[in-house]
Amino acid sequence: SLFLESLAVVLCVAAATTVLCQRVHLPVVLGYLFAGVLIGPHTPPLLVADASIIATLSELGVILLMFYIGMELSLRKLAEVGPRGFAVVLVEMGLMLFLGYLAGRLAGFTPIECAFLAAMLSISSTTIIARTFEEQPVSPRVREQIYGALVIEDIFAILLIALLTTLATTRSLDVTGLAVAAGRLGIFLSVLMLVGLLVVPRLIRFVVKLKRPETTLVTSVGVCFAAALAAQRYEYSVALGAFLAGCLVAESGEGKRIAAQIRPLRDMFCAV
Repeated sequence: SLFLESLAVVLCVAAATTVLCQRVHLPVVLGYLFAGVLIGPHTPPLLVADASIIATLSELGVILLMFYIGMELSLRKLAEVGPRGFAVVLVEMGLMLFLGYLAGRLAGFTPIECAFLAAMLSISSTTIIARTFEEQPVSPRVREQIYGALVIEDIFAILLIALLTTLATTRSLDVTGLAVAAGRLGIFLSVLMLVGLLVVPRLIRFVVKLKRPETTLVTSVGVCFAAALAAQRYEYSVALGAFLAGCLVAESGEGKRIAAQIRPLRDMFCAV
């Protein structure tokens, strides 16, 4: 089938390119990117994977990665890094928005095109950063700070998308619409966390007591995808929902055990 063919092509080519990168002492994530170039539609078609299937599988990788990061960070740690992470995001995104807009103007883009370019340049790739951290020795404190900033950046990105959508359709800045979007996001996050704190930690502790690793794995992944689906239904990032699910699972006290079970699954889909 096309699904099996695409998955086989991606994983086999990625395996070859990552081995090559390791032999020449380059980051593994570079091998993944090189594999994507080789099997993509813009390279002479020796091996071409179906783009829609790969997009779906890669989204699974992002969801599992953010779930894993959420279990590492937990709500308590996120609250600790929040103020500092918020300051980092304000500086970083503000600078990149300015430089991106300036670059667009120098390239002759229209103001709205410049705004979209600036927004694209201001958002970091959590996947790339997480894979880089696994290969480079970084202190846990620095990891927590950066992951906290990435989550805050994801929230800003949602508001930025709402702002740009309004700007593109009405050609004007709607402050009221942005405030409504921010309030809607705040309500969604509050309800998800409140319900999650009441249900998820108790559920995970109950399942772990059964002493069946496969049941624990299936339940944890189910919680992850349920939160990601809830976020998607309200037109938010699936990565944000998965991250919050990881934080909720970590509140059960079983985060490290479950993270060890999730990791092989996460690594396979992250490769895609």
